Amino acid sequence: MTETQPIDPTDDASPRPTYPTDRASLERACEMRFFRGTGPGGQNRNKVETGVRLTHRPSGLVVTAEEHRTQRANREAAFERMATRLEEMQRVETPRVPTRPSAGSRERRLEGKRRASTIKRLRTAPLEE
Repeated sequence: MTETQPIDPTDDASPRPTYPTDRASLERACEMRFFRGTGPGGQNRNKVETGVRLTHRPSGLVVTAEEHRTQRANREAAFERMATRLEEMQRVETPRVPTRPSAGSRERRLEGKRRASTIKRLRTAPLEE
């Protein structure tokens, strides 16, 4: 007879790759492209390439920033977005362990239902004979 081991949800057969999210490593790992932003903003917006598109080469993740007037501000926003998205992507969610309600909580819930039922019953008009 063979002995079975309990399954550990945190022990993956294929672990996800982890990517550093500090600014220096992001600058090395990202390809930066500039483009003309769209929308209102006049001549500066239409002629100058202030929009920034970052492509994280190892993961293939792409983020853009074009809401600011300057390329520098958009570059900062794009790097912040990239770091946030990478952190979200790498977050490991622990699976929820279902638990049964305790006897006390079950009794409190039933008592609340009984009270609500009594209140509703008292709201109805009495039967006329």
